[in-house]
Amino acid sequence: MAVSEPELPQVWQKPTFATLLEALQHLRIDPPMWNIKASRTEIIEKQESTARHRQEIAAYLSSIIKSGLLWIEDEEDREAIWEEASKRFSERCGRSAMGEIIRRWPFEGDGYVPFELAIKEPPLTGDNLGLKTWGSSYVLAQMLHTIGQTSLSHLLNPGNDQTRPAVLELGSGTGLLGLAAAALWRTHVILSDLPEIVPNLSYNVEKNRQMIEDRGGAVVAGALTWGGAEDEIDPILFPTKNTFKVIIVADPLYDDVHPGLLAGAVDEQLSLDTDARAMVMVPQRDAVTVRLLSAFKNAMASKPVPLVCLEEKVVAGQDDWGADEDDEAGQLKCWHGVFGRQKDAV
Repeated sequence: MAVSEPELPQVWQKPTFATLLEALQHLRIDPPMWNIKASRTEIIEKQESTARHRQEIAAYLSSIIKSGLLWIEDEEDREAIWEEASKRFSERCGRSAMGEIIRRWPFEGDGYVPFELAIKEPPLTGDNLGLKTWGSSYVLAQMLHTIGQTSLSHLLNPGNDQTRPAVLELGSGTGLLGLAAAALWRTHVILSDLPEIVPNLSYNVEKNRQMIEDRGGAVVAGALTWGGAEDEIDPILFPTKNTFKVIIVADPLYDDVHPGLLAGAVDEQLSLDTDARAMVMVPQRDAVTVRLLSAFKNAMASKPVPLVCLEEKVVAGQDDWGADEDDEAGQLKCWHGVFGRQKDAV
């Protein structure tokens, strides 16, 4: 329950350490989740209602951070108050200002028992975009149950004498999409990314493993650098090429080299069977991402055994790529495509 304005202990009142700490903990707001069921404005308004008006709370937190808190005798207690106030302040300054967070992503739909995934995101530093959960991953993850019954039904709903094939996620980042696939499709999913991303990815695997296994799935994580050297690819998880019947990837294109590298990774890992499928989602944020998507489709089609787009559509999505308080800034269109091997070339 939120602390109302009259209940907030003011600096001039010289509140005790326990009173001040409790008030600051009540002001905590969890990081928002951009999803297809609620608008960004609705989510932010709901969270801000627990902490009253942003400017008023920011002023209150600033008064604590600037105060010497001299009436609190223990120096460690004063440090704890300043640290807590700073955390509450950063929570109101956007994702980039936050430290480590854990987001909970709910999954509810017809045909399966609801569940949620707990995903840890370390502090965002430098250019390591793989440590953030992008909104398009959640958009595609929400579509997985339906996709399993339509585009991938020939693979994920086999006869009684067949088992469901293992699934590979490329560029897993924090692992939301791959973990959801393991839970919803009840199959073995291998999550992969750059070696420096794998430790956090493995943490999220372990945090959600029991829930996934209880639902009949299995999951593991390892390094797989697109076009990388041998020491950048897990030899146990990826001993041979062209072994996966299903590959999934979301939000993979940020640089001019990515279309070719991703197409190469898909070509190397996707089975040569004509029933194998690669499922890709690319947010269309601007002219650059539109161009990168076009380059990716061309790179896929130019492989010795061409990878052709069998299905494609654009769905509405949201994320917080550079967005602030403007709801429209979080809205974007996400291109979704399903690729397969060209039959007459296999």
